[in-house]
Amino acid sequence: MPDFKRYLPILTWGQDYNKSALTNDLMAAFIVTIMLIPQSLAYALLAGLPPEAGLYASIVPIMLYAVFGTSRALAVGPVAVVSLMTAAALSNIVEQGTMGYAVAALSLAGLSGVILLAMGLFRLGFVANFLSHPVIAGFITASGIIIAASQLKHILGIDAHGHNLLDLVISLVKHLPEINWITAIIGIAATGFLFWVRKGLKPLLEGLGLNATLTGVAVKAGPVAVVVVTTLVVWLFGLSEHGVKIVGAVPQSLPPLTFPSLSPSLIGQLLVPAILISLIGFVESISVAQTLAAKKRQRIDPDQELIGLGAANIGASLTGGFPVTGGFSRSVVNFDAGAETPAAGAFTAVGLAFAALALTPLIFFLPKATLAATIIVAVLSLVDFSILKRAWGYSKADFAAVSATILLTLAFGVEAGVSAGVGLSILLHLYKSSKPHIAEVGLVPGTEHFRNILRHEVITNPAVVTLRVDESLYFANARFLEDQIHARVTRDKNIRHVILQCSAINDIDLSALESLEMINERLKEMDVKLHLSEVKGPVMDRLTQAHFLQDMTGRVFLSQFEAAQALRY
Repeated sequence: MPDFKRYLPILTWGQDYNKSALTNDLMAAFIVTIMLIPQSLAYALLAGLPPEAGLYASIVPIMLYAVFGTSRALAVGPVAVVSLMTAAALSNIVEQGTMGYAVAALSLAGLSGVILLAMGLFRLGFVANFLSHPVIAGFITASGIIIAASQLKHILGIDAHGHNLLDLVISLVKHLPEINWITAIIGIAATGFLFWVRKGLKPLLEGLGLNATLTGVAVKAGPVAVVVVTTLVVWLFGLSEHGVKIVGAVPQSLPPLTFPSLSPSLIGQLLVPAILISLIGFVESISVAQTLAAKKRQRIDPDQELIGLGAANIGASLTGGFPVTGGFSRSVVNFDAGAETPAAGAFTAVGLAFAALALTPLIFFLPKATLAATIIVAVLSLVDFSILKRAWGYSKADFAAVSATILLTLAFGVEAGVSAGVGLSILLHLYKSSKPHIAEVGLVPGTEHFRNILRHEVITNPAVVTLRVDESLYFANARFLEDQIHARVTRDKNIRHVILQCSAINDIDLSALESLEMINERLKEMDVKLHLSEVKGPVMDRLTQAHFLQDMTGRVFLSQFEAAQALRY
């Protein structure tokens, strides 16, 4: 049974499910469903798909995640960044609005699902660590700007295209004379109202004496109110006949059974975008899940999360959807609304299924400008330029990475931006670890502790140099260590012993081992002995398997103090 519980977390939380949890989950599901109906339609529009695809992508995937996921509050479905990446990937392959585009979306979701599932089964959740948080923050900020800019065409009722900010701005300016003023009034009014709902409605209702629960429901229902009012206005005044673009007929049905294309050519074209979408989706999802879990002292299993998200995406590909992941805003709402278990997500899916089955005729006259307003208000909350200030104050290298990611995303689009982000994250790590901090240390008087000679008053021995390497040794920094030791020894003829204090070294790869052998030989030629101290067990096991210890001119000491005593500090 333990193995089943690992792969089916529902067996863990399901056995303790009770009436209290049911009540809380139902309330959370009601609130989240209200929020998700307009949001799902809007994100389908952003992905370049029919509005019903957003509802379909929010039903079966949520249910599958409830079975396989480990987060009790994560709400899975379409999100802004992944929807934009979907549109960017597919528009380069097939024409938007065609049957081929919808099939390609299914294939992208299926491929992303298979990638995530494989990563989970092979326990590759650590791969996401190669995306640094500053770089991800920069990418999401730039993506938010592009998404908001891409929706201005719907707000203004004009035609504009482009997958980067420059192309979008040029296209918008070019078509500016074609503004449909009725659409613009609807779009601007809807956007302004939604911003006010986010910032001003809550204080107003609290001032009127409404309790927190009712206030929360009212704030979350803001987008629904905009949908209802603008739909009624367009219908009553026949505004669709005056150029206001509407959603139109939406199939009144549950998610259909669909199959992604298995064409090798299409899969080949979608592979890189699927990998990028999988990584970004997983990083966004796991960040939200771990943040919310920490508030209730719950545990998230990253590898099982990969399986849960993989199952959700495969489910989306088989039920008329597109790539999905855990969303920040909906998950926070789900958590704040009192969700106790993933069953809240399943109940949300039931609510959305009802909407797809019974409510779709009511949105025939829903203006696309309203959905665009929903997207703009949602994504602008993701834009955070404060990361630039924090990065500048803390690390210039991180600042350069964040700035480059933002600029590349804005200039060349999301695929180029996330690819650059991945590359920059890895290069940043290699750069930092390729020049590790190496401190020359001495004995703190009256203690057995050794500290940096540049920071503390310490005792040293002219014949002995102790260097503490504050990084694991591998191919990228092995030569740097060689050069540092060589430079230190050659400028002081009194040195007879070099001790490498290995307390911060967790691993030594083959390249670094060869460098240690080279250091040992060079020091031997200069009549200087090489010693090691405080070597960790796993590192010692690796060194014991090689011939290095037998050839080393010095000794291995259990502690740095023992080394100092033996070499008479």
